[in-house]
Amino acid sequence: MMSQPLAERMRPKTLDDYIGQKHLVGQGAVLRKMIDAGRVPSFILWGPPGVGKTTLAQIISNKLEAPFYTLSAISSGVKDVREVIDKAKSNRFFNTTSPILFIDEIHRFSKSQQDSLLGAVETGVVTLIGATTENPSFEVIRPLLSRCQVYVLKSLDKEDLLELLNKAISEDILLKEKEIILTEINAILRYSGGDARKLLNILELVTGSEEGNKSIEITDEKVVERLQENPAAYDKGGEMHYDIISAFIKSIRGSDPDAAIYWLARMVAGGEDPEFIARRLVISAAEDIGLANPNALLLANACFDALKKIGWPEGRIILAETTVYLATCPKSNSAYMAIDSALELVNRTGNLPVPLHLRNAPTKLMKELDYGKEYKYAHSYENNFVKQDFLPSELLSERIWIGQPNPAEQKLIDHMKRLWVDRY
Repeated sequence: MMSQPLAERMRPKTLDDYIGQKHLVGQGAVLRKMIDAGRVPSFILWGPPGVGKTTLAQIISNKLEAPFYTLSAISSGVKDVREVIDKAKSNRFFNTTSPILFIDEIHRFSKSQQDSLLGAVETGVVTLIGATTENPSFEVIRPLLSRCQVYVLKSLDKEDLLELLNKAISEDILLKEKEIILTEINAILRYSGGDARKLLNILELVTGSEEGNKSIEITDEKVVERLQENPAAYDKGGEMHYDIISAFIKSIRGSDPDAAIYWLARMVAGGEDPEFIARRLVISAAEDIGLANPNALLLANACFDALKKIGWPEGRIILAETTVYLATCPKSNSAYMAIDSALELVNRTGNLPVPLHLRNAPTKLMKELDYGKEYKYAHSYENNFVKQDFLPSELLSERIWIGQPNPAEQKLIDHMKRLWVDRY
């Protein structure tokens, strides 16, 4: 027990010890009522890491006195699922509670793996409890989703984290032997990011670095210092995660490939989800490079697709190539600014009617009402262009897209000027 991490030693055994998620397991809450009644249907727990999904499943199993099987979507295949279901059938006795099958990261299960669960869930051979950090609407097949309730777990708030912090200091078998003084708590709460496991890991890191001291003072400076000293301090859901991805994107935007690659390396070394990085590269290509080099978006999208095919660790090379390319591209945010300007214009002017000549006329009545009557088909004119109005009359004087003076966009600007003369 002594060698267990603090987070494991503090894992609650009952709902009364469980911190957070009052909307689900507080007195009178929906899931609490079902647990107390001893009738729990299959369900999926959706929420960020470290909010108690696995713990809640174990507590329910203990409360119902049901056999508990667990599978990880990372390491289990269809064969493992079938073996567990067979075990559950042999452990199921007449009028007893269904065995509970807990599947961590169920969003990583393939369609065939999820299909293999359907019969057992539908017939009640097992009560499925799935845990996911991803939206189950996108990641769980519809037939399985229709057989499960989805409960959303929230990040722990400040009061929950403080309760857990004080509980650990006063009740943990090791920490209660020390005098731990919470002089400052902003940093430890901030870096935990609402994640109970992370909070306890940071507390253990700070207290463990002062081995031999009976009295330990927790300060913001000490927390930051210990996290920076610890190479494993990069956390994929906390403040450092957002700070580093921010530095990464700003380095690309600022055309500094050395800095961009450095921050990429920090994320790779810290175990960041490669697909998260790739998604941000796609966004950066559209937001920061845009029309200055439209090929950037093509490469970023190809990077995302290739990463899914190649995987890790070779995927880091694909990310590096795309990062250097985006950082060295000319930059433009004209498309980004244009859509925001257009949204602001829509918000300000409301749902203006579509001009009659631009409307579709699929029926005789619509044709009689002059829908589409004055529309000029561009390809019937020289250079495939003819001047006509495409905006509501109230907005004809508005400018939305403002081209920027980079070589690629300047060609677009010049072309617009040749066509429209005075408008662009």
